[in-house]
Amino acid sequence: MVRHPRVPGPPDTAERLARLRLIRTENVGPVTFQHLTARFGSATEALERLPELARRGGRKTKLAIPGPAEIEKELAENERLGARLIVIGEPDYPAMLAQIEGAPVALSLIGHPHLFLEPAISIVGARNASGNALRFTERIARDLGAHGVVIVSGLARGIDTAAHRGSIDSGTIAVVAGGADIVYPPENEALRGRIIAEGALIAEAPIGTRPLARHFPARNRIISGLTRATLVVEAAKRSGSLITARFAADQGREVCAVPGSPMDPRCAGSNGLLRDGAHLIERAEDLLTLLLAGGIREEPTGTEQFSLTGATPQNMEKIDDAARESVLALLDATPLPVDEIIRQCQLSPPVVLTILLEAELAGEAERHPGNSVARRYNPP
Repeated sequence: MVRHPRVPGPPDTAERLARLRLIRTENVGPVTFQHLTARFGSATEALERLPELARRGGRKTKLAIPGPAEIEKELAENERLGARLIVIGEPDYPAMLAQIEGAPVALSLIGHPHLFLEPAISIVGARNASGNALRFTERIARDLGAHGVVIVSGLARGIDTAAHRGSIDSGTIAVVAGGADIVYPPENEALRGRIIAEGALIAEAPIGTRPLARHFPARNRIISGLTRATLVVEAAKRSGSLITARFAADQGREVCAVPGSPMDPRCAGSNGLLRDGAHLIERAEDLLTLLLAGGIREEPTGTEQFSLTGATPQNMEKIDDAARESVLALLDATPLPVDEIIRQCQLSPPVVLTILLEAELAGEAERHPGNSVARRYNPP
């Protein structure tokens, strides 16, 4: 089995700039960033190797790598907004989030980072939630907050809004899909202002990014990744809240749901979670019992950081065309687990990972959740 790279250690000034340049580079996402820094020992070294990797993967044009001036401009934009960029490996970066596969490399933060140190639960659900579900959500968020639990949600309409309102006085974190400067939805502008003043708002997307449909799954992995448990209050069969629950399960976190009426289609997804083994939650005490039993008040485990200082970069192995073709021939539009690729092509893991990394940088392949890779079909 391929192990996911561990969290990079604290960066110095030059390495911090290099990490920001690397994650803003064309075809480099969070998982690719992890593999590159693990392979070459630092983002600084990885930046030097990128053009050659992309060329070996078949890229004919120059890879778009932002210069230091572009990153300085982004830092200044954050500062003007009253935000700051937290880079993975820095002390204020959330320890729980650092554990997940493909953790965000940089987060725009407005508000109070001390909330990342508190026990937290995420609450998500339907945008068109019922009145009873909204009332329940606000009450359970308030009750959990009274016991020192921070509530994390996505600042969307419905359940998210109720979760933030119930926890605004005790501690709440909003994770948004667009840039930290974008007010969305518009009717939550006043609530957003209170969260910024009294809680925390974070965004993975750069300043100015408008929230699009493809941004929300990435946002959802952060919501679940910040917490030890995700509670789904009301969700239809195709609800985005089920994506958050799936991320929570994949991240080794607890999945919880509130039972709803079988006659209400808004409860079909959350009731389905219960059938599949999610914890049934009817009051705050149910969550507190579950989380205390799971050690929520202990420090997160599994976050040992390796230091990139002095690491020995791996050699750029010479790989023959036959090996490269055998790996890429297995890829199509449906994501395939990397472990399965290794099993089927019968090449060593380092060779397969190198080929996939080169293909990603060349724009021929793309990463998906669950350590999977798919072929990227570029328009002619």
